[in-house]
Amino acid sequence: MRERSARSTEWEKYLLGSVLFLSVLIGGGTASGLYTETLIEITAIVSAAVVLSKPSRQRIPRSVLWLLALALALFCFQIMPLPAALLSGLRPEMLLAGPWLIGETGPRFVSVGVGRTIECLLYFAAAAAFFLSVIRLRADQVSGLLPFFFMGVICNGLAAAIQYSLSDTVAIEGLLPFTINAGLFANQNHFSALLFVSTPFVVYYGLFRGHLLSGSLGLMLLLVLLLAAGSRAGILIGLAITIISVVFLSARSRLGRYGITAVFIGLSVYTMGAWTKIDAEVIDPAFGRAEFARTTIAGIEENWAIGVGFGSFQKVYQIYERGEMIFKPYVNHAHNDYLELTLEGGVAVAFLVTVYLILLFASSVGTRRDPVQKAAFLSVSFLLVHSLVDYPLRTAALAMTFAYMNGIIFHRGFAERLSQIGEPTGVHDDNPLVSARPSALAG
Repeated sequence: MRERSARSTEWEKYLLGSVLFLSVLIGGGTASGLYTETLIEITAIVSAAVVLSKPSRQRIPRSVLWLLALALALFCFQIMPLPAALLSGLRPEMLLAGPWLIGETGPRFVSVGVGRTIECLLYFAAAAAFFLSVIRLRADQVSGLLPFFFMGVICNGLAAAIQYSLSDTVAIEGLLPFTINAGLFANQNHFSALLFVSTPFVVYYGLFRGHLLSGSLGLMLLLVLLLAAGSRAGILIGLAITIISVVFLSARSRLGRYGITAVFIGLSVYTMGAWTKIDAEVIDPAFGRAEFARTTIAGIEENWAIGVGFGSFQKVYQIYERGEMIFKPYVNHAHNDYLELTLEGGVAVAFLVTVYLILLFASSVGTRRDPVQKAAFLSVSFLLVHSLVDYPLRTAALAMTFAYMNGIIFHRGFAERLSQIGEPTGVHDDNPLVSARPSALAG
């Protein structure tokens, strides 16, 4: 009876897995108003509603619920009409949004771009709903979503291999509502982020699932694609996350010292290729990320109290931009998600991000023994590091991946499973066959 009940609920895994695969497959665009992004949001919200409506033994941590509730309240605050006198002392007059009522003294919005803020609200709600639905699954079902993620990564890798075999500047138009430049992504940096985010899980499968050969081949292909993509941040982060994944995850695996030595030899070859690739690139010191950061900080200094509204960065950035830095190509993002979010949400969003980082660290400390959660923690950490120099979470593919991996980290079922199994002091095997041994012996 228990096995039948477990099988009858497997549809939840396939439903959420399909959403994850769809997101990685078509969610590589960065522009606003894409129908692919709308499709992902609809499928994520509907699927999450179905999963969350079913009873589950898995409980969502209250701290996480409070954090999500405060984030949604901040969105609502930005699109709520407020007295003009309240806002006039908190931001420059030029950034006061249009009145809700006719007349100069009518209520005004916190956001200077209400439409974009509502669009960002739906984007956040879809990722949050998917995250909560992942937490409601059983631990084995959460691990069962990984093949869907890998299928999306493989499809992107095949697309990139075809592109790079034809030309290093090939672009595909007409297939998706955005120009494909790397894999199935519009931005090569975001494609690189997908590759290095999947690296810890490839290492995990090679170390803990007994697929050492296929895992090693997969790791080599990921590193080759990272070099071919040419993203400087992706190359460096890919190198770092590979080394740390091997060291961090191999401590309790069955991989011998000769296997670790072979991996490090391969990484040394990759390091030489990475150095050559980076050295060949020309970095613009005058008009680059440092200038973006300086201009964004200037905007934060005058709008730190309430922000300018999520999605309004592009409109506000132009106000603080220096005249000599205005060119035909315009700046659409700060290439630093933390600065951009602080400009858009003010001190409140800075507080929420800080609380999230604290919860992330606290949760990782409590689940260090489980290799799946350790791999997810590494992926999320390096994605957060990448956000210092880019905006990877602005693409639906990486946002939904980020939500899924946070679902792994904050899921309490892994710790409960370990306590029920009674992990030995030696090697922990996450194989389902090993997990089933105690119940078989008890029978």
